[in-house]
Amino acid sequence: MNNDLPSLTQSLHDFATARNWEQFHSPKNLASALSVEAAELLEHFQWLTEEQSRNLSAPKTAEVAAEAADVLLYLLQLCDKLNIDLLAAARSKLIVNGEKYPVDRAHGSSKKYTDL
Repeated sequence: MNNDLPSLTQSLHDFATARNWEQFHSPKNLASALSVEAAELLEHFQWLTEEQSRNLSAPKTAEVAAEAADVLLYLLQLCDKLNIDLLAAARSKLIVNGEKYPVDRAHGSSKKYTDL
């Protein structure tokens, strides 16, 4: 299996098509499912301290990995339906964030980013 997003997206498409699930995969439904999976990911960290969240047991890490995979898979399907190049969008967002939050203002500044 290839380790790139386009081949993973194609595998997801093939998986859904083989099961006749495409009929249910509207952008609205995929965004809803993505939100549910993100909440399931968050549930693993609910009530943990900051330190506990950084030191998960191996079984708990495996559970978190499965939920993170669900989030990724739904996000890829959503982007596929909307013809969004996710890597290009992420790169673009990093540029925007770099301009919005420059390094020289990130450390030790008393100004809030919203004041800039």
